[in-house]
Amino acid sequence: MGTIGLAVIGAGYWGPNLVRNAQATPGLRLEYLCDLDADRARRVLGDYSTVRVSDSLDEVLADPAVQAVAIATPAKTHLSVAMAALAAGKHVLVEKPLAATYAEGRQLVDAADARGLTLMLDHTYCYTPAVAHLRDLVRGGGIGAVQYLDSVRINLGLVQPDVDVLWDLAPHDLSIFLSILPDDVAPLAVAAHGSDPIGAGHACVAHLTIQLTGGAMAHVHVNWLSPTKIRTMVIGGSARTVVWDDLNPTQRLSVYDRGVDRSVPGDLGAEKRAQTIVSYRTGDMVAPALPEKEALRAVMAEFHASITEGRAPLTDGRSGLQVLSILEAASASLAQGGAFLPVLGADFREGVKA
Repeated sequence: MGTIGLAVIGAGYWGPNLVRNAQATPGLRLEYLCDLDADRARRVLGDYSTVRVSDSLDEVLADPAVQAVAIATPAKTHLSVAMAALAAGKHVLVEKPLAATYAEGRQLVDAADARGLTLMLDHTYCYTPAVAHLRDLVRGGGIGAVQYLDSVRINLGLVQPDVDVLWDLAPHDLSIFLSILPDDVAPLAVAAHGSDPIGAGHACVAHLTIQLTGGAMAHVHVNWLSPTKIRTMVIGGSARTVVWDDLNPTQRLSVYDRGVDRSVPGDLGAEKRAQTIVSYRTGDMVAPALPEKEALRAVMAEFHASITEGRAPLTDGRSGLQVLSILEAASASLAQGGAFLPVLGADFREGVKA
């Protein structure tokens, strides 16, 4: 399969971005833009487009010229739309989150596996040059053993009517964590705390803490109410620490050879050992040069490659399911006053030991 016929489902906020990048991706041929509001879809495409417009999902899925679909509809519709596409034998790229619940996401993963079809998540940040560099660095042992991850994603954002701030913003950070962590480090338990100071009916400010195998810990702070926009992530390791500032285009990544070393000489008494247990390491800071590339273009290229090569994409259905498992545990923790609760999906962590 060389050129793949693609239909984009949904012409709302994200759909036009999928359309633009699909049309610019070699190997993809955009056949349809499907939306319940056909006039909106026509406005997205413009007057001179040869891409067909349809307000019928059934019509699009029945067309043999369409081998794959990219879904940009509300999360509550992901199960029905994606399941219909899989049943019709189409490969599926779906906007985050994979589904509205873990159980629904599991249905989609199982359906794709049973039919031998690609199911991929549009976790766009995982395809940025910064995260690609982080993945190579962390998984390649460049920072030593992972000790902690700390992420802040706050801004004066759109307060969503149907989901809280965790479900709206945290999937970005969680998908990045799962993408860069080594295979032997996985989420075990989650605690969440949140507040609703404006009376929106759900949390608008939230803090998420994740216990990881090996004793490491991850933390996410998300907030719709901040007057300033901050997108930073710190990944601390036993050898180096990386700071990612996504809003600094001239220096997105900074790698620090600075930290704390712990040494306990065996021939000293307990009192002297306590005095010499910590030493501070001060080394260089390196800012790697990163190319500026549109991440969504890389998403489309990976979707095409995973189909034609018959392999799992970087952000496959299981990665989307693991994000859902953390979010559901976070929601349950929030309802129970912030207690640590186990993460579902132990079958996706086979071979990992605490």
